[in-house]
Amino acid sequence: MYYSNRDVRLEELPRPKVGPGELLMKVMACGICGSDLLEWYRLKTAPRVLGHEATGLVEEVGEGVTRYKVGDRIFVSHHVPCGECRYCLSGHHTACETLHTTNYYPGGFSEFVRVPRINVERGVYLLPPEISFEVGTFVEPLACALRGQRIADVREGDAILVLGSGVAGLLHVQLARLRRAGLIVATDLSEYRLRAARRFGADEAIHADEDVPSRIKELNDGRPADKVIVCAGARAAAEQALRSVDRGGTILFFAVPPPGQEVALPLVDFWRNEITIRTSYGAAPNDLEEALALLTRRELDVEGMITHRFGLSESQRAFELAASGENCLKVIIEPQR
Repeated sequence: MYYSNRDVRLEELPRPKVGPGELLMKVMACGICGSDLLEWYRLKTAPRVLGHEATGLVEEVGEGVTRYKVGDRIFVSHHVPCGECRYCLSGHHTACETLHTTNYYPGGFSEFVRVPRINVERGVYLLPPEISFEVGTFVEPLACALRGQRIADVREGDAILVLGSGVAGLLHVQLARLRRAGLIVATDLSEYRLRAARRFGADEAIHADEDVPSRIKELNDGRPADKVIVCAGARAAAEQALRSVDRGGTILFFAVPPPGQEVALPLVDFWRNEITIRTSYGAAPNDLEEALALLTRRELDVEGMITHRFGLSESQRAFELAASGENCLKVIIEPQR
């Protein structure tokens, strides 16, 4: 039960009961997402059980469920779109009101999760034998990165700057390499994560306190980056992005500063130079399917990003470690451990 990053308690809840069309999932693994650690985002709904990168086993099936059976290995999407509203029909599935109001209960950091009918119908994915429960926890974060790069139109040969080398940033680095981007540069405040960025495919890794706009020009034959992907929620990162993008380029805000931290936009310069700002939130079904396919084909190294595993009773320690960002990347909680 999440109260804050420094107050995560082990509490007993009744085992969820499933109704018609529903599933009960026995959670085997659930990753801590960077968004789980954003207190400005999470405290307003605390106390609550977090966790949305969950994989597990079908424990029970409700009346009428025929596509899944007890014992199936699955990943479940916590948010699902309706597929019928004007936002879904125009490709903006993550703006769908249904997506923003659906979820499973009580959350992935628990022993059992009740999957509502709509999630069963639109958000359950069978894990192939090639994918472990731990690797399956990357389906959702990888899908989010895939959606972001599609929105930003990352292309072969692009010079890419990724601001922030946590798990999201490293997924973007690996995807950019997979898309045959040209120069790939990553930044972070942590030397540990800068080394990880190089290990996972960045050509260069720059400390975020450096003059990043000047350094990207030095590395890119005098030009700024074609695409800047912001994976750090600090205002300084947002400001660096505005100064690091080339004419005709695109900035993708994959992460944003907290509410109230305003960033001055050089609108005239962007107007004259046809610079585009895009945002990306969450993942749609097609993104999840693509992510699952990439993981099945082992086209990215996600196992190497897993640095820590904890049991449910160690959740407080897991959250503190993940929030610190010190010498860790992906932290996974295994409720059956």
